[in-house]
Amino acid sequence: MTQVTPIVDFFVITTATSGRQMRAIAEEVEQLMKKRGSRPRVGVEGRNSETWILQDYGDIVLHVFSPEGRELYDLEHLWADAPQVDWKPLAKKLADTQK
Repeated sequence: MTQVTPIVDFFVITTATSGRQMRAIAEEVEQLMKKRGSRPRVGVEGRNSETWILQDYGDIVLHVFSPEGRELYDLEHLWADAPQVDWKPLAKKLADTQK
């Protein structure tokens, strides 16, 4: 994202099937970020929302959407100039290092 905006390095965008699942994802990310020694969360929006939860960690911003919210806000289109990161190889490498 730094090529498009100096405000944030990465957006992480995901979709959940319910408000409960959205909150579970957001809580798990919060715990993992703390465990990994990330800087504290700068802000959170929509904690009780059924469409969109945002967690701001400064250089990384997590967006957890319902399917309807993701379609409505369409961040992938809004920020289409930003490069997309293939996270699957990175996740595998991280998982392998924790074995």
